Amino acid sequence: MIPENSHDSRLRIAAVSYLNTVPLVWGMLHGEQKDLFDLEFCVPSECADRLRNGTADIGIVPVVEVVRQGLHHLPGTGIACRGPVRSVLLFSKVPPEEIRSFAADTSSRTSVMLTRVILSRRYDVKPEVIPMAPDLETMLARADAALIIGDPALLLDPEQLPYHCLDLGQEWVEMTGFPMVFAVWAGRPEVLTEDVAEAFAASAEAGVNAIDEISVQQAPVRGLTEEMVRRYLTRHTAFQLDDNDYHGMKLFLKYVAEIEA
Repeated sequence: MIPENSHDSRLRIAAVSYLNTVPLVWGMLHGEQKDLFDLEFCVPSECADRLRNGTADIGIVPVVEVVRQGLHHLPGTGIACRGPVRSVLLFSKVPPEEIRSFAADTSSRTSVMLTRVILSRRYDVKPEVIPMAPDLETMLARADAALIIGDPALLLDPEQLPYHCLDLGQEWVEMTGFPMVFAVWAGRPEVLTEDVAEAFAASAEAGVNAIDEISVQQAPVRGLTEEMVRRYLTRHTAFQLDDNDYHGMKLFLKYVAEIEA
């Protein structure tokens, strides 16, 4: 059965407020899993912080935080890409091999580390990271490049901007041949029961089967077209993960460890 929390009858779930999390929690919001959990929304780094300080039991967290906090993750669901991701973009005033600094929206620690891994391994540069709010022009006024993630990235059209642009999902897949896993549901092992795993998997399955409905609902909320929402959630993002995705995740964490060594 789904375990009870000592302070509440429901487990506390920290979910990301970006579009790419909506399918994962669709069943919890609208399906058979509704009211099973106490669901709250925040940015990716805050999800990780809530697990660290004990204000959440399970969170959708950047994969780097799974290792850093010694967490366990639920199998089968998460946020990944198997080609261009469209929502993790590095804009640059100079060619990638000339980048000496990049401004980063640090709300996603995995995306920052992915940028460092790709620039180091593929372009042989190790630029300074400058934490900044996600405003492209302000970031590029201070640094050679700017990392924009999530919904702010979806609102930008790289083809209409006078900058170099790397889609970091595409860069990773081309470099390694494996998918890139950005985030997984994680928490303390004692709360990640089989029933909890089944409920999270069912919620994600409900979301994957409701992409048309999600597109209609979310497009006006996010300032995007229905077509773009549908394309992003079907072509650019994977929510049901398999062994190949986890192989890519392990390789990414290996590269992160080498950078941080």
